[in-house]
Order: sequence, then C-alpha cells, then structure tokens
Amino acid sequence: MSRKHSKRKKKKDTSAQHTVKGVLDITRSGIGYVMVDGLKNDILVRPPDFNTALHGDTVRIRVTGGNRQSGRAQGKVTEVLQRKQTEFLGRIEIGNSFAFFVADIDKPMPDIYVPLDKIKEAKNNDRVIVRITEWEPRKKPVGEVVQVMDAGNEGDLAMKEIAMENGFSLYFPEEVEEETARMPDSITQTEISKRKDCREVLTFTIDPVDAKDFDDALSFRVLKNGNYEIGVHIADVSHYVEPDTALDKEAYSRATSVYLPDRVLPMLPERISNELCSLRPQEDKLTFAAIFQMTSKGEIKQHWIGKTIIHSNQRFTYEDVQEIIEKGEGMYRDEVLILNSLAQKLRKQRFRKGAINFSSQEVRFKLDETGKPIGIVIKESKEAHQLIEEFMLLANRIVAESVSKVKVNKKDIPFPYRVHDTPDEMKLLPFVEFAKKYGHHFDTSTPEGIASSFNQMLQDVQGRPEQHVLEQLGIRTMAKAIYTSENIGHYGLGFKSYCHFTSPIRRYPDIMVHRILEDVLKGTVQPDKKMEQKCKHSSERERAAMEAERAANKYKQVEYMQNFLGEEFEGVISGVAAFGFWVETIEHKCEGLVSINSLLEYDDFRLIEGDYSLVGMRSGRKFRMGDKVRIKVVAANLSKRQLDYEWVIAASVQEDRKETRASTSKTKTKKKKK
Repeated sequence: MSRKHSKRKKKKDTSAQHTVKGVLDITRSGIGYVMVDGLKNDILVRPPDFNTALHGDTVRIRVTGGNRQSGRAQGKVTEVLQRKQTEFLGRIEIGNSFAFFVADIDKPMPDIYVPLDKIKEAKNNDRVIVRITEWEPRKKPVGEVVQVMDAGNEGDLAMKEIAMENGFSLYFPEEVEEETARMPDSITQTEISKRKDCREVLTFTIDPVDAKDFDDALSFRVLKNGNYEIGVHIADVSHYVEPDTALDKEAYSRATSVYLPDRVLPMLPERISNELCSLRPQEDKLTFAAIFQMTSKGEIKQHWIGKTIIHSNQRFTYEDVQEIIEKGEGMYRDEVLILNSLAQKLRKQRFRKGAINFSSQEVRFKLDETGKPIGIVIKESKEAHQLIEEFMLLANRIVAESVSKVKVNKKDIPFPYRVHDTPDEMKLLPFVEFAKKYGHHFDTSTPEGIASSFNQMLQDVQGRPEQHVLEQLGIRTMAKAIYTSENIGHYGLGFKSYCHFTSPIRRYPDIMVHRILEDVLKGTVQPDKKMEQKCKHSSERERAAMEAERAANKYKQVEYMQNFLGEEFEGVISGVAAFGFWVETIEHKCEGLVSINSLLEYDDFRLIEGDYSLVGMRSGRKFRMGDKVRIKVVAANLSKRQLDYEWVIAASVQEDRKETRASTSKTKTKKKKK
C-alpha cells in the first residue's frame, strides 16, 4: 500500500469516530470510565480529556480509539450534559489577591478559584460551601462561597455533605428565588371562573404533625341520592411552575424533595411549597382534583377530573384523626368515620384484586435543639394513615387509567407512569425454597399466584418468630418501582395503570402528570418525545434521594449509639455475608456489623447462601437471618457511618465451652502421663 493511500485510509477512520452519552466514574487514581447503556465495557477517559467533567457527571464523549487486548474503547469528553454536583464542602485558602477552595472529597478534582469579593465572611482555612459558577476548558473552575460553616456542629456538616454528595443543591439560584418572589399572592376572578368552585364543600387536610407543605386535601358531602361525593384535591403547582422557566428547570434538576432526619431539602422554594401552594386552612387555594361519587359499600359510581378552587376548613394531624377513629368523637367525627370506613373497604378490595400487603415500620429520631438524636420513635401505619393512602392511591389510579385511554394519531400519549415489575425469578426462587422450611408454599405459575402466595404467607406469619425475616427477604425479591412511559402496570399495588398525581410539591413527575392531564382535558396534547428521558432522570434522582436519606439515617444511628458503647442489647440478625452478619437492635432499630473476625475464637464460620446463614464448621452453630441474638456495642465510627457489634455468647453456651475445654485438657493430661 502506498504512503499516500495509507493517509487517505487513516483520515477515513477518523471521520468514523462517534459520540455516546454516559456517566463519568472517576477512580481514586484519577482515571475515568464512562458507563454507557448498551455497551458491554466502559469507555476509558484519561484526566487530560475530562474537559471540565467531574465524577458523576453525565457527559457526551467522542470515542477516539481502543485497546484490542482489553476490548475497552477510549474517548474524550466533548460536553458536560448534566452536573451531578455543583456545590462542595471543603477549606478555603485566602491570599492577598485571590482565594482557592480545596474540596473534601475522595475523588480527584481541581481546586476552585474564588474571587475575593465572593468569599463572604470566610477567613483563611475556614470550612465553607462553594458553588461552581463558571468553568472554561483548560482553566480553573471559578466559584463563590455560599456558606461559611460552623466548625462546632459536625452533625450539620455531615447532613449537608450527604446531600451534596448525592447531587442535591442546598440553595436555590438567585434567579429562581427572584422569579418566585414575583409571583402574586392573590387569585384573580378570571382564574376562579375557569374552575369548579368547591369552597363551600367541607374540606380538610391530614398530615404529619411537623408538616408545612400540605399538598393534598379531602372534601366530603352527602348527595341527595344518598351517595357520598369525595374529592381528592391536589395543590395546583403547575399553575405556578411554568415550563422552561428558571424555576421549572431547577425543579426538574432536583426532581424530588429530600427528607433527612433533621431537615427537608425541598424541590421548590418555600414561598411555593409552604405558602402559595400549601393547602393551609382558612385560605382559598388552587387545586387539581379527582372527585368521586361512591356508595356506602365503596363502589365508585362516577368520577370527574379537573381544576378546582378549595377553602380548607381544618388542618388535622394523623394523630388527631386516629383519636377520632378510636374514640368515635371529635371535630367532623361523622365525616371522618365515613371516610375511614370507605378507605378500609377500598383497601380490602385492593388486596382481593392482587395487591401485596407488606407492612411497614418507619423509624424517626427525636432530636435536641442542635440536631443530636436523643431518642428513637417507631411509627406504624394506622387507620388514619391508611385513610389518606387509599384515597391517594385511588386518585393516582383513576388519573392514569383516564390518560391511558387517550390516543393522539392512534398512538398512546407519552406519559410518566409509575410501574412495578413482577419479581425477579433469580431472587424469588431461593426465597421460595427458604419459605418452604417454615411451611409456606408458593404458587409460582403466574404473577397472580405469586401475589396470592405472598399475602397468605404474610397473614400466616403474623406474630411468629420468622415474621421479620420472611417480610424482609420477601421485600428484597421485589423489583424497584420506577417512572417510565411504558405502561406495564404496578404489580405490588395490583393496578394495570398507575401514576403519581398527588404530591407535586415534592415530586416532579406529578407536575408532568398535571400538565399532560390539563392538555388532555383541553384537547391540546402535544406528545413529548423526551418523556422517557425525563422519566429516567426522575427515577435516578429518586434513587439518589433514597441514598441520601439512608446515609443520613445511618449517621444519626451511629451518633445515637455512641452513647451506648460497651452496653449490651437484644437484636435480630438482619443480613448475612461471608465477612459477618448484621444485627438490628430491637430497642433502637439501629443496625451494626458483627465481623467474622470476632467469631474466630468460637469457630470457623462459613456462609450458606441458600439458608441465609453463617454456620460453624466444627460446632454446627448457626447464625441465620431473623434469629434473635445478644450483642455488645464496641465501636461507632461517624466518618464511616458504621456501627460495630460483638456477639455476646449465651451463658449456657459459655458453660458448654468450659466443659469442652476442661474435657480436652484432661485428655491431654492423660496422654502426657502415658
């Protein structure tokens, strides 16, 4: 081949380079890998080719070559599509004419240049939060100090760091705050005339005692035909959050509110979430509603969906309503009792039709004025919670069913369904075999059979020793619920169509649902070609919020259990692995690890995966998930958010070990004499 022809060939290969999209994962050594959906191997990106991208950013990369031996392609970042994190916690170093910020993260990133007029009250070596404001390729990123931290409040620092690590901004951009501040407080007569006026109908909210963002209300009245009219009224957030505004873009970026033990990081600024849209009592509020006509048996005769204006008569807490249900007395007693009766009928209908009845316990920390945990409260789902839950589920289902029937050009409308797939067979079959050991048999021939078997098992294990382990393992066999435009139904709830319509103050998919629903009612639907992308983003942010909440709860658990170092507690084995087993204390619901190394003096333990247990090779001693054990708290590491426990050997086992040792010692003595 001539040299001239070889050059032409090389040029042709270069033009064939292509770009792909993925998430950049930077290792501690500084090398980057981009994970791309559909590709078997990650694409390697070297630090000079990051092009301002940081760990966790969604990027577009150009594939530039590859390693034939490893089969891994190499590439360069051409564009940062979405930053995972723009705010960082770290230390500021202030000079005579400039300042630099060094982030406290374990992933390599450049220092951030901070102009002296952007350092606020920060002093040299202070811990601060800095936001990146601009970053040109081949230059240092530029930022501004958004908060100087109180070095004495480690708990506050930890909560903020957890939020930022998971990509949640602690502050709203100025343009968002300004846009929100300009929104009018008053509701015009023109807007009222476009809505069903429900202000004369009895309406109330039921929320947690510390709630400020009331995004749902129930209205109730008895009709002339003896049926009940029940309205599920939801804050009309989409009236205030208009598409493509700075506020809308910020809400989409966050996609969800984050609930940490001592604070809420809201999706929307407080002026919207706690004032304009919050369905506060004795105030006119704009809402989107699903209104049902029901019989006393819980049969739905008809429904109406549209925009309303309401005037809440009462703000109830769950505790208020539970007291009315239990004592049969209190404000709006008759209405509350009828609503509760209908909710329980809806609940029974749901389980008869295939919904799975997993019970849930919610752990909440009692905090002092500095945010330190001083106690733990276990909240259980009572009838007051179920009352709200059933009517919200009903509204979500009816809205999804209504939209699913609408066609544009004979095609389904792209819509953010909330779906839940059938159990994964690889996870289900080992669980079925394990449940069989306790006498529970599963019909795995159909999804309906599996759901029915689960419900039978959950009913049979109530109050029995194996209840906790079977419930926990059963939940782990389930798929994760996600948002998608592909309507495959919600297996866990037993619904063919389902969406999130009832919490637009704290979830962006609900805002999308409201907008599409309004277009459907007006007959002006323009199918959104980016719907699946938006659903995927919402699911990813939901998972990030859950990770943040889990990490924050773990931090508070460790902070709380620091008070009990050296003390012993009863616990339940909540998980097993080759390196040890986890125990959740019964009293505090705080989980820690009993390391396999701490068990070596007793036996050589091996993991038996199918039995969810660790078994001693000599003694046959078994630590199985769900077993009760006694543990001692030996370490509480806040920086790692980790609790270490030790197994406290039972007195009877201790005696057996002494006898075994004594017997072994006598045998050795006899052998020596011989």
